Amino acid sequence: CLQNRLESSGINAEYGKEGSYLIVGLYEDHVVNEYKGSQYPVQILQERVLSVLANRNVDEVLIGAPYPLTEEVLDHFKIDVVVQGMVHEGDHESDHYAVARKRGIFKEIDSGNPLKTDDLVLRIIRNRKLFMARNRAKQIKELNNIKKMQEIEAANAENEAESSTSSN
Repeated sequence: CLQNRLESSGINAEYGKEGSYLIVGLYEDHVVNEYKGSQYPVQILQERVLSVLANRNVDEVLIGAPYPLTEEVLDHFKIDVVVQGMVHEGDHESDHYAVARKRGIFKEIDSGNPLKTDDLVLRIIRNRKLFMARNRAKQIKELNNIKKMQEIEAANAENEAESSTSSN
């Protein structure tokens, strides 16, 4: 089984049901950048590889999978089924799974998750803004606390100085 790109919806058990061995192919960063745009990929290839390897349903990762999929990859890995999630983005003008379609081994699988990469990016941006606002509020609160502590220390020092002067 080969899923030739990491779907933002993740790799679930549905992909594994199509075969006994799940190989996930990940494109090189420059390839994703070419068909998705300058802000992509969200993670560099090494991060994507580690994320995919952490999935218990994945048996192997094909780093730098060819775009489009080639006969050589299908033959080399003895691939019987090529799957892709139903929620996908990117270059729809070219069929990068044409080889698998021609062989009759291509399937679209419903992961049950409608999430797209763009949705994740928007979530990251939104959460970053919330995080920054929360930290800005904490910083202001902390600076006010420091100022109050300095005022208290100054008042205590002044009281001690007055006490020392009056006791002399």
